[in-house]
Amino acid sequence: MTATPISTPSVRVRLARFGILLLAITLSGTVGFMVLEGWNAVESLYMTVITLSTVGFSEVRPLSSAGRLFTTALIVAGVASVGYLFSAISHHIVSGELHGTLRRSLMQKSIHALSNHYIVCGFGRVGREVMESLKMGGRECVVVEDDAGALENSALRCVIGDAADDDILREANIANAAGLVAVTGSDATNVFITISARTLNGQITIVARANHPSTEAKLLRAGATHVLSPHKLGGRRIATQLMYPSVADFLDVVMHSGDLELQLEEITVQAGSDLYQKTVAEVQVRQRTGANVLAIRRKDGGSVITNPPSDMHFQPGDVLIALGTTEQLLALERLAAT
Repeated sequence: MTATPISTPSVRVRLARFGILLLAITLSGTVGFMVLEGWNAVESLYMTVITLSTVGFSEVRPLSSAGRLFTTALIVAGVASVGYLFSAISHHIVSGELHGTLRRSLMQKSIHALSNHYIVCGFGRVGREVMESLKMGGRECVVVEDDAGALENSALRCVIGDAADDDILREANIANAAGLVAVTGSDATNVFITISARTLNGQITIVARANHPSTEAKLLRAGATHVLSPHKLGGRRIATQLMYPSVADFLDVVMHSGDLELQLEEITVQAGSDLYQKTVAEVQVRQRTGANVLAIRRKDGGSVITNPPSDMHFQPGDVLIALGTTEQLLALERLAAT
C-alpha cells in the first residue's frame, strides 16, 4: 500500500491562519474583559492589545481574580500565536520556499528581458531535442511545461503551467518572441496552444507537431505557420539513410554538429541592401563572400527556387538558403542587410 504524501501549507496559507487566529484572540479578549470586568469596548480592546503586545503598560483598572486568570490565558494564547508565526517563517526559509520564490522572480525578470527568443511548449522527448538544437544554434529559449517534475533541477528558463493558457504564454513573453513550437503529445493541446499564440502575437512563427494526419489541416487553420509530423519525418529520414547514406550523413552533420566548419543558414534580403533588385550575376555572391546560395524562397513565401539562375533579381523579403563558414555567412548577411 502506497502512503499518501501530506501536503505542506504554503507560507501564504500560514500567514492567513495567523491573521485569523490573532483576530479571534483579540475579539475574544475584548469580549472577555467586557463580560468579566464590565468595561466598555474601547477599554477592553485597549487592555487586550497591550496584553498581547506585552508592552508593559499599566492595567486600565484593577483586575479581579477572574480577570487576572483571563489575562494570563490571553498572554499564553498571544505567545502561542506569535510562535506559530515564527514557525511558519522559519519553515518557509528552511524548506527552500523562499529560495524558490526568489528564483522564480529572477527568472521572470530574465524572461521579460528577452527579445526574438523561442518558446518551446512541451518538454517531452521531442521538446528536449528541439531545445537542444535551438541552444546549439545560439538561440535564446523559454520552456513552457505543466509538469514541474520534468524541469526539476533544470537551469533552463522555464514557465510552469498550461501553454494553452494566455497568461502562461504572456509569462513566457510571447509578445517579443520570434517563434513558438507546440510539441506536446496531444494534438488537441497543440491546436489550443496555436490558437492562443496566434491571438497574442500575430507575427510570430509557429511550428506545431501533428501526431495524426487529420490534425495538420486543423493546426494550419488555427494559425500554425508550419505543421510537422515526427512519424512522417522519422520515416523519411530512415528511407533517405537507406537510399542516400552519404547525403543523409552530410546533412545531419551540417544541421546538427556545433563544431563543423560549414553551416546552413537562412538570410533575408532587406530593401536598400547591396542585393536589392540586382541579379545573381551582378552581385557575385560566391566571389564576394565565399558562401554558396543553394536556393531562394521568394518573398511571398511561395516556391523555393533551387540553383538560382544568373538573371534572377533579388527582392526584399527573399530568403536565401546559403552554405558556408561562419565568416562567409556573416559576409552574406552584411550584403543582404541595409
